[in-house]
Amino acid sequence: MDNVLIRPATITDFDVIFDFVCGLENEQFDRSRMRQCYVTNLYAPHHHYLLATVDGDAVGYITCHGQILMHHCGLVYEIQEMYVVPEYRSKGVGKLLLAALHERLSRENYVLLEVASSFKRADAHRFYEANGFVKATYKFKREP
Repeated sequence: MDNVLIRPATITDFDVIFDFVCGLENEQFDRSRMRQCYVTNLYAPHHHYLLATVDGDAVGYITCHGQILMHHCGLVYEIQEMYVVPEYRSKGVGKLLLAALHERLSRENYVLLEVASSFKRADAHRFYEANGFVKATYKFKREP
């Protein structure tokens, strides 16, 4: 898609990204609490929030957070969220978001880019594998 623009997300993009996160998780989140998280993360070091637009309309986004992990002896990034609106899926928007993220991360001395994806997201698994990611670990979680 030639008319897709990938740019850093800004504070004014919160409302559309809020809607995207709710769509991604199929859940309605607390807007105020999520806004606090968004503002905190948007300006934090080693955090990248990118928005895809077509003719000024937001069509997708990707967020990525980095941290220094001792067992990797360096900076490891993890894609936290990635979403493309349904009518733009399978049209290259996700690939463009990954390419823009890779370009940003290539300026940093990082050792690994990871992504965790729910078992229920088979399409996402195929997308990540088609874009060079390999299944490497299990990720466990425990609620407080």
